[in-house]
Amino acid sequence: MNVIEGKALKVSDAIISCQLDGKGGVIAIEDKDVINCEQPCWLHLNYTQRQSAEWLQNTPLIPDSVRDALAGDSMRPRVTRLGDGFMIVLRSVNHNADSRPDQLVAMRVFINDKLIVSTRRRKVYAIDEVLADLQNGNGPVDGGSWLVDVCDALTDHASEFIEEMHDKIIELEDALMDQQVPARGELALLRKQLIVMRRYMAPQRDVYARLASEKLPWMNDDDRRRMQDVADRLGRGLDDLNAGVARTGILADEVASLLAESMNRRTYTMSLMAMIFLPATFLTGLFGVNLGGIPGGSWPLGFTAFCVLLLAMVVGVALWLKRRKWL
Repeated sequence: MNVIEGKALKVSDAIISCQLDGKGGVIAIEDKDVINCEQPCWLHLNYTQRQSAEWLQNTPLIPDSVRDALAGDSMRPRVTRLGDGFMIVLRSVNHNADSRPDQLVAMRVFINDKLIVSTRRRKVYAIDEVLADLQNGNGPVDGGSWLVDVCDALTDHASEFIEEMHDKIIELEDALMDQQVPARGELALLRKQLIVMRRYMAPQRDVYARLASEKLPWMNDDDRRRMQDVADRLGRGLDDLNAGVARTGILADEVASLLAESMNRRTYTMSLMAMIFLPATFLTGLFGVNLGGIPGGSWPLGFTAFCVLLLAMVVGVALWLKRRKWL
């Protein structure tokens, strides 16, 4: 297939439909065009839209083995080589409104030397960045550089989010040094985000490394070198994620120890208070029985003397505890 008719790539609800011009820009695709395949065409689709879903199921331009994957059936980052092309599933940090960044967005790509078909359900901001570069005339010039630029943008977003989580860990550590316990659920959410990112970024790093090692005519040595750099950068991010998981585990232990120490301190204080007032409680209980013969029962100053005795006893017990360094 050396040419593609423009109407074969015309999808009414496509998000992006263009051809790379080989100079860092794009050319719009029209129905009447007969496209020479010297540079790849790019379709970016929302597979939940009806026209896009029908095109994915019916077009002869993509292999049958990737139709279901492009339609959203594959979630975990992976790469499969299909002749001179790849079927790739990647994950992106979620920058959409009303969503947490760790609720990662899936993006699926089928790419060869003539065609790039990428699909998603939720918006992938890395795609917008690559499209903006193309519209400005300084974007990728071929399929290999397009793939590297997308992976580089995805890794930039992941690295920024990892750095944000790293800063949060430092803030929590500093707060604990000042005996400040984080809000309920804050540490658990941070730990969950770290674990989710590690779960998906580890296979994504392997995907990048696999792409860097494959020998394909539409990926030159410079593209493979850049892809390996992207894989290495994400690998360093994974090291930070592993360290973050370990540090949050230590933080959780410190929070538990701090809470236990606070509870023990309160229990100790209550025990000392009970010890101070125990003799007074005993005497008030003894003198409170309604029986004859209570000492001082008929003396007008008996109650006053009894109160002074209780006060002296409380002060004496407190001084004794202080001398023993219990207070």
